[in-house]
Amino acid sequence: MNDSPPIILAGSRPWNRTEIDKLSISRKVIEVSTREELDNALKLNASIRFIFFLHWSHIVPLRITDNYECVCFHMTDLPYGRGGSPLQNLIARGHKETKLTAFRMVQVLDGGPVYLKQTLSLNGSTAEEIYMRASALSCKMIMQILDEGIEPQEQLGEVVEFARRTPEQSALPVTANLDIIYDHIRMLDAEGYPHAFLDVGNLHLEFTRSSRYDGKIFANVQITRINYK
Repeated sequence: MNDSPPIILAGSRPWNRTEIDKLSISRKVIEVSTREELDNALKLNASIRFIFFLHWSHIVPLRITDNYECVCFHMTDLPYGRGGSPLQNLIARGHKETKLTAFRMVQVLDGGPVYLKQTLSLNGSTAEEIYMRASALSCKMIMQILDEGIEPQEQLGEVVEFARRTPEQSALPVTANLDIIYDHIRMLDAEGYPHAFLDVGNLHLEFTRSSRYDGKIFANVQITRINYK
């Protein structure tokens, strides 16, 4: 481990853990997963310059973004795809790959200057598999930013905004297209979103762990009773 100042890695999802451990081998890393932990880490470490947000569900206040170099990772080729649910919106639009963008946080949501972008495949039977791949790539990008002293550049191109998905949108679409059904199940198969579901009478069916074989979709199904009031 070198003598560089520590960095903060803010990650609130379980798939961040392995990559944070790997990065800790060569850097002094302070890991936080809540807003309170982030505030405490900043109070106790005056030499912090960089805060990297791998997967963060909380608003970062201006008192932090204005005083530290806050680097966020977004799963689109910014400025295309600013906004919520980037993975789900990309898959629903038929994208097979994307760019993982490292950018500096500013007041405009996902509108900050870009450090670098790397290609990210959207293949995988679950969203969690893709998130794990993105975490691994994020940590490689972190090392590149730190080692090469990359300065961010303003975003270029047309702004396309994504809307965060609602729980109701997890319902299986009414279609005979198996590609659409398979993509719908896999893109919701991770912590953070309701799984793909289908309500039949007073039964609620949730679908996970999908696979395709011989023109069929196979998936795990959890069936629970709907308690109507």
